[in-house]
Amino acid sequence: MILTVTLNTALDLTYRVRSLRPHASHRVSAVAERPGGKGVNVARVLAALGHEVTVTGYAGGGTGREVRDRLADIPGVADALVPIAGATRRTIAVVDERTGDTTQLNEPGPQVTPAEWAAFQEAYEGLLGPAAAVALCGSLPPGVPVGAYAGLVRAARSAGVPVLLDTSGEPLRRGVAARPDIVKPNADELAELTGSHEPLRAARDVRRRGAQAVVASLGPRGLLAHTPEGHWRATPPAAVHGNPTGAGDSAVAGLLSGLVERLPWPDRLTRAIALSAATVAAPVAGEFDRATYENLRPRVTVTSETNAA
Repeated sequence: MILTVTLNTALDLTYRVRSLRPHASHRVSAVAERPGGKGVNVARVLAALGHEVTVTGYAGGGTGREVRDRLADIPGVADALVPIAGATRRTIAVVDERTGDTTQLNEPGPQVTPAEWAAFQEAYEGLLGPAAAVALCGSLPPGVPVGAYAGLVRAARSAGVPVLLDTSGEPLRRGVAARPDIVKPNADELAELTGSHEPLRAARDVRRRGAQAVVASLGPRGLLAHTPEGHWRATPPAAVHGNPTGAGDSAVAGLLSGLVERLPWPDRLTRAIALSAATVAAPVAGEFDRATYENLRPRVTVTSETNAA
């Protein structure tokens, strides 16, 4: 079983409009609803790849009930969300059908009490026992300590469970110091953390700070990996147009599934790139188009960075 943690779960709404214009009224041509938050997106992709996944985090209010109802419809995904008094947030993606661009609106999430945080920690430690790996993903809702991910990384390491961290800002900085097995920042998050806008130099810095491996997302330019086993760049064969929402989460699923399956790093990166690009091509944010995935996977380029030590 793979465990994914989404402390700030969401009900994701995707609206499609013919053309998005500021200060105008719009007729919505299609609406899609699904359970969301970064770790939930990761779980959905892992399940589609054939892995058994358990989702934990918080769920509360009517929105939380809707998230749990919809999670129950996803084969291979088990619900271990912890109840909370506050209402689970919503996120809204508005897709402009003319340009393909997406505008994202993200609510902040419910206020978490100290008792609710303690209840989550107890549930999380109980779930680590059967876990083959854990992904800690996304933002922290109000009330959760800024060092939360650092504590969750240490708990996973104490249990002997490999852990991947995908967050940003101060939670990322503190989490890196707890020595996660993999961190997956994007280029902006990497620059904010290290002060360097040169990804390779920044990745080396993050490893010196504690991360065992760093996989940096460079957007259309692919992924850069700096690991104890070697250093690689992975690039898609061509730019894929569509909605990028959830593409990074699909990359996390590719990396985590590759870790559990003990694939060599180049194969993990190939899977991550193909899944990410297939997510951009999918009509609904956070899903991936399997035909695109199968078509792109053999065409991903992975090159060794021999001078990256």
